[in-house]
Amino acid sequence: MKLALVTDAWLPQTNGVVRTLAMTTGLLQQSGHGVEVIEPRSFRTIPCPTYPEIRLAWRPYARVAQQLTELDPDSVHIATEGPLGLAARRWCRRSGRAFTTSYHTQFPEYVRARVPIPLRLSYAHLRRFHGAAARTLVATPSMRRVLESRGFGNLALWSRGVDTELFRPRPKSFLDLPRPVWLYFGRVAVEKGIEQFLGLDLPGTRLVVGDGPALEECRARYPTAVYVGYKHGEELASYIAASDVFVFPSRTDTYGLVLLEAMACGVAVAAYPVTGPVDVVEDGVTGVLSEDLRTAALAAQALDPRNCRGRALRHTWAAATRQFLDHLVCARSGEAAWVAKEATGA
Repeated sequence: MKLALVTDAWLPQTNGVVRTLAMTTGLLQQSGHGVEVIEPRSFRTIPCPTYPEIRLAWRPYARVAQQLTELDPDSVHIATEGPLGLAARRWCRRSGRAFTTSYHTQFPEYVRARVPIPLRLSYAHLRRFHGAAARTLVATPSMRRVLESRGFGNLALWSRGVDTELFRPRPKSFLDLPRPVWLYFGRVAVEKGIEQFLGLDLPGTRLVVGDGPALEECRARYPTAVYVGYKHGEELASYIAASDVFVFPSRTDTYGLVLLEAMACGVAVAAYPVTGPVDVVEDGVTGVLSEDLRTAALAAQALDPRNCRGRALRHTWAAATRQFLDHLVCARSGEAAWVAKEATGA
């Protein structure tokens, strides 16, 4: 199969969307599929308003159309709703090509956290964007229910995985900090609820692994927390595994890959009972879900790390990639054409 994957989120960005797409692309290529990624680095870009570390393609339609026409893909998947996604959607509509999309980010809530735009307007735009797709892939049953309540149709599940060889239990001695160590890792941004974490009255150390547009403000307002910036690979996994509880304060995630990564390291989760955590975390077993995040964090300390690891082992990228393949459609006819079978070698 020859797949065109169009995304406004790609390397060197560090987030769950990029990790998901990169892992899926790698497994597809290892299985012999051709994957052409159309992403911002080959276009003229401008910084995203309020989020300058994200670069957006500037007026990309002509080039996207040329690339897709020359590639003549068997299937087109549009992963994001940004300029590249809009350009690819336009080409598919003009060419009479079927395509799939995916819903990775609760974009309306992200926008409202920065600008007072009514949710109904943002959701109307997204309904129109995804409404033309043969299928829109969502990560969890709860996210599907949310979108169905907003009038979205043709929704299908595409779950996530975790690298359990990289993310595994490791010595706690990696961190020489007062315990307990309460960890947050991910983007340091207002929509992630980072200040809800930093404002908790907890003993020990609040540790922030990550970077983002709110980092300097957080440093100034919460100077007693420990900030170490972005970490990757083995170093990131060592920070996670050496912590005592992963506190996930976001109310806007569609899944939260970081939840699986923490659990794979044997670290229990404290989170709100919202979309993402309610599907990934088993309350009272691999984490504690509560509207009182402090209570959840304190209670999560008592959970068995073996249960966290065991739950994470059930989520593989191979299975997630098979699911993704199952949902692709033939670009020329719109008929379901690709079945995973043994495609990922799992």
